[in-house]
Amino acid sequence: MHDSSPTPQSEPLAHGLKQRHLTMLGLGGVIGAGLFVGSGAGIAVAGPAIVVSYLIAGALAMLVMRMLGEMSSAMPASGSFSVHAERALGRWAGFSAGWLYWFLLVVVLAVEATAAAQIAHGWVPAVEPWAWVLVFMVVFTAANLTAVKNFGEFEFWFAALKVSAIVAFLVLGLLAVFGVLPDTDPVGLTNLTGQGGFLPNGWDGVVSGVLTVVFAFGGLEVVTIAAAETDDPARAVGRAVRSAVVRILFFYVGSMLVIVTVLPWTAQQAGLSPYVKVLDAIGVPSAGQIMNIVVFVALLSALNANLYGSSRMIFSLAERGEAPRGLLKVSGSGRDGGVPRRAVLASVAFGFVSVLLNLRWPDSVFLYMLNSVGAVLLFVWALIAASQLRLRARIEREAPGALTLKMWCFPYLTWLTLAGLLGVLVLMLTDDTARPQVLWSAGATGLVLLVAVGREFRDRRAVGRGVSAHK
Repeated sequence: MHDSSPTPQSEPLAHGLKQRHLTMLGLGGVIGAGLFVGSGAGIAVAGPAIVVSYLIAGALAMLVMRMLGEMSSAMPASGSFSVHAERALGRWAGFSAGWLYWFLLVVVLAVEATAAAQIAHGWVPAVEPWAWVLVFMVVFTAANLTAVKNFGEFEFWFAALKVSAIVAFLVLGLLAVFGVLPDTDPVGLTNLTGQGGFLPNGWDGVVSGVLTVVFAFGGLEVVTIAAAETDDPARAVGRAVRSAVVRILFFYVGSMLVIVTVLPWTAQQAGLSPYVKVLDAIGVPSAGQIMNIVVFVALLSALNANLYGSSRMIFSLAERGEAPRGLLKVSGSGRDGGVPRRAVLASVAFGFVSVLLNLRWPDSVFLYMLNSVGAVLLFVWALIAASQLRLRARIEREAPGALTLKMWCFPYLTWLTLAGLLGVLVLMLTDDTARPQVLWSAGATGLVLLVAVGREFRDRRAVGRGVSAHK
C-alpha cells in the first residue's frame, strides 16, 4: 500500500518488541480496574444478566479489533488507526483520530496515577498521595525513555500477574460452584434464577449494563500501535488480535458468570470489588489485600501502556505534519536507540498537568476534562469502522496478498458495528449520568474537527496561491 501524502523525514523507531510482549499487551491492556472494581456497578444495574451485557460489549469490541487488525496487518504504522483514517477518509480524519486518542490517554493517565497513589498511601500512610504520583510518573517516564523492550518487559510481567489472578479466580470460583472447596456446598443455579430471576431489571438493566462496561474494553488499540515496533509487524498484529479478543472475552464473561453464580447479585454494589466479595465468601484469607495488589498492578500497567501509546501516537502525528516536527527526534543507536524521547516527554508533561488538576480540582476542572474524553473511545471506534469500509476495497485492489487477517462477513458486520456504536451513544444521551460525557466529548470532538478542517482549508489555499504564482 502506498500513501502519497507528504510527511516530514523521521528516523525509524526501534523494533525491540517480541511476539510474547505483544500477546501479553493485548491480554493485559484491557484487564484493569474497570474489570476488578468497576464491574460491581454493572452487576448492580443488570443482575445476573451482566453476563449478557459483557457479551454484547465484548462482541462490539471484538469486531472493532478485527477491523483494526485487518488494516494494521496490511499496513502497519505506529499511528495505527490514525494513519488508517487519514488514508481512508482524509487528513482531517487522521488528525482528529490521533489528537482525540492522545488527549484521551493523557487524561485517563491521571486517573490511573491518582488511584494507584491512593492504594499505596493506604499501605504507607506516611507518604502523601502526591509523592506516590511523582514516583510512578518518574519511574514509568524513565522506562519509556529507554529501549522499547523495557516497556515490553514491564507490560509482559504486569499482564502475566493480572492474567494469573483471573485464572486463579476462575478456578477457585468453579470449585466453589461445585462445592469442592472445604466448607462449601454446591451452589447450583440458585443465584442465577433467584432474587428476581436472570433479568431482575429486564432488558433495560442489560442495556444499562452495556453502558457501564463497554469502556472497560478500551486499551486493545495499543496492540496495533505497538506492532509497528516488532520485527514482523504484519504477522505480530495478526496473531495478537486473534488471541487477545477471544481470551479477553473468556476472562471477562467467564469471571462475571462465576461472580453471579457464587453470590446473589444483590450482594454486590457499585464501588466495591465483586472479586473481593466472592473471595471472602469462599474463605480466601486477606482477599481484600490480595485484590488491592492486583488492582494496584493493573493501574500501573495501564499507566505504563497509556504513556507508551500516547507518545507513539503524537510521534506519528508529527511524522505526518500534524504535530510539531521537533517531536520527531529519536534516540541514537545502541541499546536505547530508536525511542521518540521528545514525544514521550511531551505526553508525560501533559500527563503531569492532568494529575495536578486531578489532585487540586477533582470535582471541577478535571471532571470537565474527564467528561470531555468520556465518549471519545466510541468516536475513535466509529472512525476505525468507517476507515475499514473504505480501505478494504483499496487493499484488495492494490495489495490483496496483504490481507492476512480479514474482517468477518464484510461489509455487513462492519455496518452492524457502526449501528451498534451509534446505538450506544444514543442510549448514553438518554442516561442522566452518561449524558454529560457524550455532550462534553462531542464538544471536544467538534473543536478538534474545526481545527482539522481549518488546517486543511489553509493548506489548500496555500497550494492554490503557489500554483497561481507559478503560472
